[in-house]
Amino acid sequence: MLPLSIKDDEYKPAKFNLLAKISGWFRSILSDTTSRNLFFFLCLNLSFAFVELSYGIWSNSLGLISDSFHMFFDCTALLAGLAASVISRWRSNDSFSYGYVRAEVLAGFVNGLFLIFTAFFIFSEGVERALEPPHVNHDRLLPVSVAGLLVNLVGIFVFQHGGHGHSHGGDEGHGHSHSLFNGSTDGHSHGDGHGHSHGDGHGHSHGDGHGHSHGDGHSHDDPHCHGETTPGVFLHIVADTLGSVGVIISAILMQKYDLMIADPICSMCISILIGVSVVPLLRESIGILMQRTPPSLDNALPECYQRVQQLQGVYNLQEPHFWTLCTDVYIGTLKLLIAPDADGKWILSQTHNIFTQAGIRQLYVQIEVAAM
Repeated sequence: MLPLSIKDDEYKPAKFNLLAKISGWFRSILSDTTSRNLFFFLCLNLSFAFVELSYGIWSNSLGLISDSFHMFFDCTALLAGLAASVISRWRSNDSFSYGYVRAEVLAGFVNGLFLIFTAFFIFSEGVERALEPPHVNHDRLLPVSVAGLLVNLVGIFVFQHGGHGHSHGGDEGHGHSHSLFNGSTDGHSHGDGHGHSHGDGHGHSHGDGHGHSHGDGHSHDDPHCHGETTPGVFLHIVADTLGSVGVIISAILMQKYDLMIADPICSMCISILIGVSVVPLLRESIGILMQRTPPSLDNALPECYQRVQQLQGVYNLQEPHFWTLCTDVYIGTLKLLIAPDADGKWILSQTHNIFTQAGIRQLYVQIEVAAM
């Protein structure tokens, strides 16, 4: 007979434990010095942003309100850094073969767009108020502004001593490139005369007469990007610090000289600082998402091409493509046309060494043997 009920000790489907997930993410954040500093400064920054916003609305100070909005967007940049510190540790899978390291790039791009929109809104509002300066209640504007400056100075100290300058992507893993080319390297090309090398640290030969040999020379570990958000966040905090200085100056001018126009002028200056601080972040993230050749390699790559083409047995270098996976992690592909009697294994090894010295993290090389 079939059972009419299910006992408590029988199989139950697994449940998604949100609390356990959040706890795991929190432990992951606290386990790393940089992410831990980001988290604590995020809490401090977010708390004071609410204080600034509340007092700015109460005192009718556009400068203080704009500075609070800038601090809120600093918080989004900090949050993006925290998310990236967790997401970037997720392992790659069939759907995301390069992992999730570009999540931070995408977050930086979206954050930059919001910052540009906010800067435009604050500037337009500042122009309107400059034409008709409103009355600003500046009784306690100066103490709040000074406190905001202190918060930003704490942020600068944190990033200079804890989260700034810890980017290891450019060097970590460069020396792990292997060039084992176990194909037809003795000059005896079979079949269609092509030898394809696809970079992966190991090689094998299909001895079926087609002459396709596969080798590889890229790092075996999943790429990890460290400290990508930090430069962008640091720019935000520096601009916000200057904005706090502007609010302090406007508060002094209003208290001493009753110069109400100082507040909208201050807010316009802050909006310009926001725009200037976000342009480099937007430019970098757009370049990465559009697969632009890394700007830091613009001068190095032509020299690498020349060195490879000077290798013995290399006829031509074709179809070079280089892009940035995430900050300081560069990936490239190219095709080499070599002589029938050339040493393919040696050429592959030398090619990887040349591009590794230039900072290429992963390189995929296709070897094509010229017809006799």
